[in-house]
Amino acid sequence: MADSIQAFLDEWSAAERAGDTEPLDAMLTDDFIAVGPLGFVLPKQAWMARHRPGELAYGSFGLAEVQARVHGETAVVTARNNTSGSYQGHPIPEAARATLVLVRDAGTWRLAAAHMSFLAGTRGAPPVPGAGGRPESQG
Repeated sequence: MADSIQAFLDEWSAAERAGDTEPLDAMLTDDFIAVGPLGFVLPKQAWMARHRPGELAYGSFGLAEVQARVHGETAVVTARNNTSGSYQGHPIPEAARATLVLVRDAGTWRLAAAHMSFLAGTRGAPPVPGAGGRPESQG
């Protein structure tokens, strides 16, 4: 397992892209929790279950614009998550802003929490409020 933050993020991204649940299980803390871009909450088992056959299929999954801040044995990472693929046959958004909380466990980084937010204006995200449409008050 990775001892540097970037190595961990690279391994995690590869495991997510491949839907490889064995390394993912080891990379996530037992009490891992994720918050999706619509506010839903996924504990570890639900996060892992997304990778069941026929559920989530990534064509690509990567992180860009990575910034990490280390505070003792904890790191807070913000990044742009670039993806392509589908969930239950429906296209997934091409980009999200991710906040990841990593904890160092016996010298190895593990993912304790993830929060994903849509990037307004990217394919698959809700429209930018007030952009190009009639205000709701003019109904």
